[in-house]
Amino acid sequence: MADTAPAFPREADGRGRFVRQDSVFRDWVTADGSSGFAAEAGRYHLYVSLACPWASRTLIVRKLKRLEEAIGLTVVDPLRDERGWRFSAEEPDPVNGFAFVAEAYAATNPAFDGRVTVPVLWDTRTSRIVNNESADIVRMLNSAFDALPGVAADLDLYPQPLRAEIDAINERVYETVNNGVYRAGFATTQEAYEEAFDALFDSLAWLEQLLAGRRYLTGAQITEADWRLFVTLVRFDPVYVGHFKCNLHRIADRPNLYGYLRDLYQQPGIAETVDFDHIKRHYYMTHPSINPTRIVPKGPSIDLNGPHGRERIGA
Repeated sequence: MADTAPAFPREADGRGRFVRQDSVFRDWVTADGSSGFAAEAGRYHLYVSLACPWASRTLIVRKLKRLEEAIGLTVVDPLRDERGWRFSAEEPDPVNGFAFVAEAYAATNPAFDGRVTVPVLWDTRTSRIVNNESADIVRMLNSAFDALPGVAADLDLYPQPLRAEIDAINERVYETVNNGVYRAGFATTQEAYEEAFDALFDSLAWLEQLLAGRRYLTGAQITEADWRLFVTLVRFDPVYVGHFKCNLHRIADRPNLYGYLRDLYQQPGIAETVDFDHIKRHYYMTHPSINPTRIVPKGPSIDLNGPHGRERIGA
């Protein structure tokens, strides 16, 4: 589920609320291939945007699980027009030679008429999209490929004992934070904006309190719930505070959330998945209904490499 703009009529209701479209390709890669899509090295390719938080979830898990050799990757251009996500001359599509991600959708379902989103998990064997739902792709990458050589099979971001708690946290964070910033930013009525704004900052206050006694959302272990929240937090001060009018406070003003954000950012390999140039240029230059001048702000100045002080939390 990629960043999206409110111009698509099916993503707005009659009261000015932004309503995100559902992902349509939901096939599953399994270790034994019983789904029809076996976990094989070199078979799958991931199309992502470094600007998009939903795509960044999958990029992070691919990195943490050491799947770089098993699953190919292409990063699309951060700027998008009415034709959607596009491949650049600097990083063309090496699998199909597509110019736009929309061509992958058309190849999979010629009748598709919704918004084209990333991430996309592409199967090179059947030449079709397996899945375009980031939550599904994260789960597949977490476990389906564990039997392959070199994969971090000992890392489990969705451990059985924590699944109920992870699911409950994900549900609230998705609705009010991950999607909440979009519901505020793409609202077209004051009522819809304030409804989303209030729910967002209620949840951020809840998270601030929760993280006062826990280093991570479920305790001492980083799980998928943390990475799902991280991708929104890392974009919050540079983009959502100003561009989406989510300005009650910054993440930098919340000591627990800011320390937690720094802690996650400093985990090995994570900073490589964050590109503030892509993030800021995408949001500020491709949402003309919100920023018609397309001017990209120079700030803010953020130090995510500073001491996070989270080691002692919950110890």
